[in-house]
Amino acid sequence: MNYFRQHKEIQNPIRIPVAVRKMLDAGESEFLDFKKEITSVHKIAKTISSFANRNGGKLLIGVNDDRTICGITTEEEKFMIVTAATNYCNPTVAVKFKEWQCSDKIILEVSVPESEQKPVFAKDENEKWWVYLRINDQTLLTSKVMVDVLRKKTDSRSTMIEYSEKEKALMEHLVVHKRITLKQYCKLINISRWRATRIIVNLISVGVLQANHSEKEEFYTLA
Repeated sequence: MNYFRQHKEIQNPIRIPVAVRKMLDAGESEFLDFKKEITSVHKIAKTISSFANRNGGKLLIGVNDDRTICGITTEEEKFMIVTAATNYCNPTVAVKFKEWQCSDKIILEVSVPESEQKPVFAKDENEKWWVYLRINDQTLLTSKVMVDVLRKKTDSRSTMIEYSEKEKALMEHLVVHKRITLKQYCKLINISRWRATRIIVNLISVGVLQANHSEKEEFYTLA
């Protein structure tokens, strides 16, 4: 960049609204995601569904990875987002838009509500439906355990917990070792994956256990 261009940019910085500046300063999180542009309805459906499956969140479209403003053509972006939320999410997600003027550029704020019907599935490029969760600043494919937990959260029936030797063995293991995977629990007390899943789902649903997610594995700890 030559001196004259650099000097001009310093003299004419992009004017950013206070509300937008606060989001940029906060950075990406469980509740906020930045996108330069929307390139795929499948990919944005994953992000929308992941917010809807947690506590809701916001997308800020027209922002580079370094948090600088690049701007977008809002009508095209809106069309792709609405298409993703209605045709590629099941159940559909009612997103809301707000446009922000940043000097001569426009960025789009997309509010995604928490879904009252969980889980929300997202359709991929192969026409298959998957469930995603927003974990920290990532959109991650979730497990069968968490799909069942999401279902229980919207089930009006109360969860009955049986404290048998199976549950006792799990609690004792966690007191000593702090964490356990589903596979380890199956091996620990020699039960089927289906039965182990049911026990863990129930204990997460009533707040006894906590699911911890990473790209490599899911494991459980005492809440």
